[in-house]
Amino acid sequence: MELIYGTGNPAKLSFMKRALEGLPCEIIGLTEAALKMKIVLSEIEESGKDPLENAKIKARTYFNLFGKPVFSCDSGLYLWHYETGEMLPEALQPGIHVRGRGERRLTDEELIQHYTELVKKYGTVLARYKNGICLIFDEEHVYEGTGEELWGEPFLLTDTPHKKRIPGFPLDSISIQIDSGKYYYDLETDALDDVAAGKGFRKFFENCLGI
Repeated sequence: MELIYGTGNPAKLSFMKRALEGLPCEIIGLTEAALKMKIVLSEIEESGKDPLENAKIKARTYFNLFGKPVFSCDSGLYLWHYETGEMLPEALQPGIHVRGRGERRLTDEELIQHYTELVKKYGTVLARYKNGICLIFDEEHVYEGTGEELWGEPFLLTDTPHKKRIPGFPLDSISIQIDSGKYYYDLETDALDDVAAGKGFRKFFENCLGI
């Protein structure tokens, strides 16, 4: 079965292909699907209040556009004081607005500066991505999930950026694994998969596919 992943982000597409390797489905991204069907893509307004709502908005829009099985994911970033376990003030919670609210989105360097300043002000910050997913096979078979098994693993934010930078993923350069105390960039290649997404995505698709 061919499943369209409603994302234009090649890193997210690669992750999902790794996560679902061996399942009876072929994952293709928006760009490939649009080229195959000669469809012009347009920007989608992600107006949901949380990751699951945004995932549902995108999945429904792409299903209506392509008329084929499609799924979309969305995530939000949430922050805590590492020492006390208390959440940072609501006004400082990125949620689904990781690059800021309003029309102007922060650049990669501005984003790094913003979060390193939070660490300098509040001390070590514990962070975690919460994810939502919506899969539409057809009108009668729509599945969604946002449970903790789909969330990324908790990690720490530091105020000292790693020298390595990957465009589009600025926070990776200030992300520290809790157990090892090392930058994720200094660990094995796929270690960052655990930060962005939980291992429950495979189980979610197995359940939806009836495996």
